[in-house]
Amino acid sequence: MKSNFKFLAIIAFVGLLFLSCEKDESTAPNAPTISGFEYGEGSTHSTEPIAYKGSDMHLEATINAEAVVSSITLSIHTHDVSPEEGEVSWNYEQEFTGATYQAINPNFHEHIDVPANIPAGEYHIELRVTDKLGNTTEVNGHIQVLDPITLDGFHIDHSVVRGKDFHAEFNINAVHGLHNIALDIHAHEITPAEGEEEWAFKKVYDTKYHEKTQIEFHEHIDVPATAPAGEYHMVFTLEDENGNTKEYETHITITKQ
Repeated sequence: MKSNFKFLAIIAFVGLLFLSCEKDESTAPNAPTISGFEYGEGSTHSTEPIAYKGSDMHLEATINAEAVVSSITLSIHTHDVSPEEGEVSWNYEQEFTGATYQAINPNFHEHIDVPANIPAGEYHIELRVTDKLGNTTEVNGHIQVLDPITLDGFHIDHSVVRGKDFHAEFNINAVHGLHNIALDIHAHEITPAEGEEEWAFKKVYDTKYHEKTQIEFHEHIDVPATAPAGEYHMVFTLEDENGNTKEYETHITITKQ
């Protein structure tokens, strides 16, 4: 009789333990969820996945968390873009642990700077949320990082007879508005002969193109009749209203006839 009672008691205990564990499992908080993840140009809070070098990017998401959030980690990187001369690789990662985010159901909203000297191209974005219980959720996306100043449609004379002029023409897209265009023409290792004078040309074009975003640059440059013949280096430096710059280099040959 006592043996039966002990056996029944053990069965009852195991059953209560199973029900208790099942209850604990059913009431354990779920992992956080992330919805409405958007990102784009910071100045306009655009949801189009585009950002510009030398500007900022805005990111926003709604986080539903049954347990208090411990940290939010944002990472941005690229695999398929290689830096060119004057550029550096960009791998961004930041953990946000401030009181604003260490809460239940926080809203994520941040602006981060996009360096001006990184390669343009497609970048991978990852947002990861971890709660106090160690549950982790992440979402991924892609964003195109673009140059704020782009140039195309070049039509520039390759040679000019001294005493005449040559023309330079190209199209400019400056998303933040153009501040000015500086032109520098100079030669190296050309010694003026008798009756010739060393020639270099520098000019800043501002009033005509200032603050415009879609521009057709079209100018004629006079070459003095006394300029020494030879090859000259030509550099166009464009600056936008945010201080971003873009250079285009080419050469022109000055001939005697």
